[in-house]
Amino acid sequence: MNSPCYSVAMDLGVCQLRNFSISFLSSLLGTETSSVKLDNSSSGASVVAIDNKIEQAMDLVKSHLMYAVREEVEVLKEQIKELIERNSQLEQENNLLKNLASPEQLAQFQAQVQSGSPPPPSSTQTPAPPAQLTAQTSGPSA
Repeated sequence: MNSPCYSVAMDLGVCQLRNFSISFLSSLLGTETSSVKLDNSSSGASVVAIDNKIEQAMDLVKSHLMYAVREEVEVLKEQIKELIERNSQLEQENNLLKNLASPEQLAQFQAQVQSGSPPPPSSTQTPAPPAQLTAQTSGPSA
């Protein structure tokens, strides 16, 4: 670990972190690593240059995040619009079915809702007309 920075472990870690940050920021900003140099004497000019690069990188990240958030907001707005339309369609269908249902069917449905039991499987089938029911039950028994 021959580092031109410092020999104290904490100072060495800070120096390595700064070197990593500079290389990361340089690659992020698309600049050559040679154009961003760390002055080991920590002169004011190099610290200001590093701070400027960090600020530029933060601004770049901020603008990318804002763009991504705006896109996500637009997608969510579209999904909300579709869900509102679907909800409206389902409410209209529900009202139509309520109007077409007999009082007995509504009472049966209310009882099922209150008891929490699912509707019987036969309720999803279309009921047979009364003439067919009597023909089926009046046949010979075994």
